[in-house]
Amino acid sequence: MELTRTRRIFYPILAAVAIPINLLVILILSRGKCGLSRCITCYLVAMATADLTVIFTDVILKQIVPLYFRDPFTNKITLCGLIDCLTHAATDCSVWFTVAFTFDRFVAICCQKLKTQYCTVRTAVVIIGTVCALSSLKNVPWYFRYEPVYFIFIPLFCMVKLSYYSSPLWKTFDLFHRVFTPLLPFSLILLLNALTVRHILVASRVRRELRGNRDRENHKDTEMENRRKSIILLFSISASFILLWMTQAVYTIHERITLNHFIDVVLASRLPSVIFYIGPMLQLLSSCSNTCIYVVTQTKVREEFKDVLTYPFVLIAQLVK
Repeated sequence: MELTRTRRIFYPILAAVAIPINLLVILILSRGKCGLSRCITCYLVAMATADLTVIFTDVILKQIVPLYFRDPFTNKITLCGLIDCLTHAATDCSVWFTVAFTFDRFVAICCQKLKTQYCTVRTAVVIIGTVCALSSLKNVPWYFRYEPVYFIFIPLFCMVKLSYYSSPLWKTFDLFHRVFTPLLPFSLILLLNALTVRHILVASRVRRELRGNRDRENHKDTEMENRRKSIILLFSISASFILLWMTQAVYTIHERITLNHFIDVVLASRLPSVIFYIGPMLQLLSSCSNTCIYVVTQTKVREEFKDVLTYPFVLIAQLVK
C-alpha cells in the first residue's frame, strides 16, 4: 500500500519536472547560442529527445495511466505490444546516445588525429540515426510477448505469455537484451571514462612540468581548469547513469535467472519486493538527470535558462510600465 502511494506521488512529479526540463533543453540547445559545438549539440538534443520519449511512453503510458485509471491498454493486445516496443526502443536510444556522446568526448580529448574526421555534425547525425534504427529493429520481438485473456469471447486483458519464461528462444533474446542494455553500456562508459581521465591526468602532469613551478604559481592555467572540469563532468554523467540504473540492472538479471517475475505473483521473492518498484523509479529518474548534469555545468547554458525562465516576468513588467 505504501509503495503504491509512493508511486502515485513519484511518477506524476517526475513527469511534471522531466517534460518541461527536456523541452527547455531541446529549445535552448537548438538555438545554438550556448557556446557548444554543433556536434555536441546534436548529441545533447538527441539525448533530451530520447529522454522525453521515455517519459511519455514509460512514465505516463505504463506507470501513471494504470495507477490512476482503469488501464485502457490492457484489453488491446496490439497496444500492449506496441507500447512495450516503444518503451524499450526509447530506453535503448537514451542509453546508447549517452554511450555515443561519451565516445565522442573520448575521441575529442584523447585522439587528436581522429578528432577532425570523427567529431563532426555529419558523423553525429549518422550515429544518432543508426542508433535509432538498430534500437527499433532490436525491440520488435517485444510486440509478440503478450497474449490476450478472454472471458467467453470478450478480451479482458493481455498478459505475458508463459513461453516467455520457458522458451529457449525468449531466454536467448532476453539475455541479449540485458547485455545490450544496460550491461554493455556500463562497461563501455566505465572504460571510456577511465581512458579519458588517464589521458587528462598524464597530459596535465606533462604540462605542469613544461610550464615550471614559477609560471604555474604566477599564472592561472586555463587549459588545466578546462581539463579539471572535463573530469568532473565525465564522472558526474557516469556516476549518475550507473547509480540510477544499478538497482534495476541487478533485479532484471536476478529475475531472468530465477524467474522471480513469474514467481512473485504466487511466492515471496528472494529479493525484497521493494526492489521491483524502486528499480524502475531510479532508472526513469535518469531521464531527467544525464542531460541536466551536462547542461547545468555550462555557464552560457545556465544564462539561457535564466533568460527563458525570467522572460515572462520581464515581459509582464514591461507591459505594466
